[in-house]
Amino acid sequence: MSADPLAPVRRQLREDLRQRVDARGLAAAPRTERRVHVRDEALSLLRASGAILPRRELTRMINEVSDEVVGFGPIEFLLQDPEVTEVMVNGPDDVYVERGGRIERAPDGLFEGEEAVLHLIERIVGPLGLRVDESSPWADARLPDGSRVHAIVPPLSLRGPAVTIRTFSRVPISAGDLVASATMGPRMLAFLAACVRGRVNAIVSGGAGSGKTTLLGVMSGFIPDGERLITIEDAAELRLAKPHVVALEARPANVEGKGQVTVRDLVRNALRMRPDRIIVGEVRGGEALDMLQAMNTGHEGSLSTAHANSCRHLLWRLETMAMMSDVDLPAAHVRNQVASAIDVVVHLARLRGGRRVVWEIAAVEGTRRGEPVVTPLFRFRPRSGADGHFEATGTVPAIATTLADRGESVGDWMFAPEDDS
Repeated sequence: MSADPLAPVRRQLREDLRQRVDARGLAAAPRTERRVHVRDEALSLLRASGAILPRRELTRMINEVSDEVVGFGPIEFLLQDPEVTEVMVNGPDDVYVERGGRIERAPDGLFEGEEAVLHLIERIVGPLGLRVDESSPWADARLPDGSRVHAIVPPLSLRGPAVTIRTFSRVPISAGDLVASATMGPRMLAFLAACVRGRVNAIVSGGAGSGKTTLLGVMSGFIPDGERLITIEDAAELRLAKPHVVALEARPANVEGKGQVTVRDLVRNALRMRPDRIIVGEVRGGEALDMLQAMNTGHEGSLSTAHANSCRHLLWRLETMAMMSDVDLPAAHVRNQVASAIDVVVHLARLRGGRRVVWEIAAVEGTRRGEPVVTPLFRFRPRSGADGHFEATGTVPAIATTLADRGESVGDWMFAPEDDS
């Protein structure tokens, strides 16, 4: 395979643009103006160098260099694809995307070596005051559009620098979209809406990429507009269309190892901010205890997500995470706190074909013989028909009485054992 004859010209143009373009000035300008400015500078540099290129090659080169200077270089076109939800750079010659729930290999030759990947990482984390190098070999960051980025470099990454970018739809997914896409059944949705309006404490569980944050955002849409919401996230992803929202985001330590603010710090601060509801984007550690105590002391209607393999497994994980705090409590006491604080668990799963579904909705109804009582209310049956179907189990939970007392219509009809697809 012959070398790209335009590579030297492209490389020189890239270097000249980096020196000539004011990066700080570009950052303050609208995106369209930035791109026009970079293209004008690129044309000027090409004319000065005397480079003669066909119009098509000239346009392609200017677009590529513009993407690198004001965008994210070789993967900019992937990030702009509305069907792409994740971009995974495993090395300069190994790039994948997730599209429609399926992982696909991206075109080869996107990066011209490890230096190009490192430059991409620097473009992402540099403006945030972070660095990624041998002394600090990984970083989490957030792009201006809300996309979440994780970068890790050698020696921890054995095949070269790696970048993972989780993108988000520009058009928020609605509750109706979840039913239309067969993510859940209509009665499941009606029950979750009643739970949110009726101030039930709910946790969304599932594996990575199962749609936890998306469902949490949809459920938050059922909160009445008059309430004050405090959102707490490790990396801000939630975009709530509500009038009274205070969004808090954790902060990693700086290059000197100082200034870290954890999710647990933010949960404690939120309790002093007069919240009607606290929404924790994801519970991962000792903050679980603070969240459980808040739920048990009057902050009803709180919502969160956590990684787990099932509804019951979620309760075990919450117990383990709560015991990771610096408060020395007996395991039995923590288990009781979990069972009394959580009312409903919604478990999500991603099927082999990429489809995301609500696998189970269960009520937590106290403890029996020292173990939480988990009562399934709705389930997904994958082997029923070509696409599976949703069904209610026929069990009417104790929380239904509480919801009815709070004005929510959740009669026995909602839990009748029949198809909910």
